[in-house]
Amino acid sequence: MDATTESIWERVLHDPQLRDLPFKIETNRHGQLVLSPHTPFHSRFQSRVLRLLDEYAPPSGEATIEFAVQTSRGVKVPDVVWLSEDRWSQIPEDAEASPVVPELCVEGRSAGNTDEEMTEKRRLYLEEGAQEVWVCDEEGALRFFDAEGERTQSALAPDVPTTIET
Repeated sequence: MDATTESIWERVLHDPQLRDLPFKIETNRHGQLVLSPHTPFHSRFQSRVLRLLDEYAPPSGEATIEFAVQTSRGVKVPDVVWLSEDRWSQIPEDAEASPVVPELCVEGRSAGNTDEEMTEKRRLYLEEGAQEVWVCDEEGALRFFDAEGERTQSALAPDVPTTIET
C-alpha cells in the first residue's frame, strides 16, 4: 500500500464523522473511499458464516468479521475471514489494516455488487496470499475459489455446506 492510500486509511479510521456511518468503508486503487451500506440481512449472513467457520474450519485458527486488509488496490474489508495462529502472529499489534492477508476471505454478494467488483476482490485476496476465497450469492449459495480457479468444495473446510440459509 502506498503512502497516500495509507494516509487516507489512517484518516478514515480516526475521523469521528466517519466512525458511526452505517457503511463498510474500503479504499480503491486511487485512494478513494468506497462505502457499502450494511443491512440487517447482511449482518446476519456474516454471523452465519462465522458460525460455519467456527464449526468447520481447522481449530488452529480463528474466524472474525469485517477484517481490514492492505492490498495493492487499497484497503479491502472481507465480510468474514479465517486466519491461522501463524498469520495472526505476523500482524503488528498497532496495524490499522493488516499487512497479512487471511488464508480464507469470504464475501457476501449484495444487490449493489458488480461481477467486476467481486472478481477483482477475489483476485486481490488470492494474489496477496489467501489460500481460498468464498463468495456467497444473494440466495445463499457458496462458491469456492483458490489460485487454480473455482472448486466444488473448500480445501480448508471440506465439510462446510455449500448453501447458507439467508
